[in-house]
Amino acid sequence: MEFDVGARLRAIREMHGLSQRELAKRAGVSNASVSLIEQNRSSPSVGSLKKVLDGIPMSLADFFSMEQAPREQVFFRAEDLTVISDGAIRYAQVGRDPEARALQILHEQYQPGADTGQNMLRHAAEEGGVVLRGRLEVTVGDQRRILGPGDAYYFNSRLPHRFRTVGEEICEVVSACTPPSF
Repeated sequence: MEFDVGARLRAIREMHGLSQRELAKRAGVSNASVSLIEQNRSSPSVGSLKKVLDGIPMSLADFFSMEQAPREQVFFRAEDLTVISDGAIRYAQVGRDPEARALQILHEQYQPGADTGQNMLRHAAEEGGVVLRGRLEVTVGDQRRILGPGDAYYFNSRLPHRFRTVGEEICEVVSACTPPSF
């Protein structure tokens, strides 16, 4: 893995609340020098980097040994989704640790005849979804509708609700819930 000097310098500068101009002034270098290093358009000598780091102040050893925070995952392949229920209804969640997030996104698959049950669901959230394929009967309170591909739903999840596949085709839905409650 290649060490990214520019990204590390930018992260440390921002962590210390310094603008590029302020760091350059403190270090006695040009603003352009700091900018070029951060953009990885200039590969500084050890002496030049040491001079810039003196403006923070930070040693070269600390700069290169400091733990870098892991990057948050942004993109997810199908195999990266977390399966949280697998059976007649399969729920695969985008990302991990729903408690640390404000939004939960699910890829749902309902086998023919699948039903969330006679007991209606309720939870403190809002949810919505889009049917990708198949047909899904959605009941919310006293309202009931059969949705097909491209149709969508959105409601306050405190209202009693239920989902049921209609027909002999697998139903596929992408849904979102906030806050996460599954």
